[in-house]
Amino acid sequence: MSGNLVLELKKLIIETLKLEEISPEDIEDDGRLFGDGLGLDSIDALELVVALEKAYGVVIPDSEVGERVFRSVNTLAQFVRERSAKNETTHSAERKERRVKNI
Repeated sequence: MSGNLVLELKKLIIETLKLEEISPEDIEDDGRLFGDGLGLDSIDALELVVALEKAYGVVIPDSEVGERVFRSVNTLAQFVRERSAKNETTHSAERKERRVKNI
């Protein structure tokens, strides 16, 4: 996993949830975010969903996807990368289609 995105996501988690006593180094890349891991709950999940949408333009459509995505910081980073790449491909195709229509 790219360290930069993982670090960004750790900082996003800390800032969004106001976890002032925790530093990015305290969050394990593959450690569980909910339950026995970092100890986050469903309210935290909702706040993170909103923050991820604002920061990265990715949408977590339902709780089933959320459970998979929020397993760890690494699974979250993988999801952001996949969705960002998909969004870029979609936007690129839309721009190309507009250029063709304007010719």
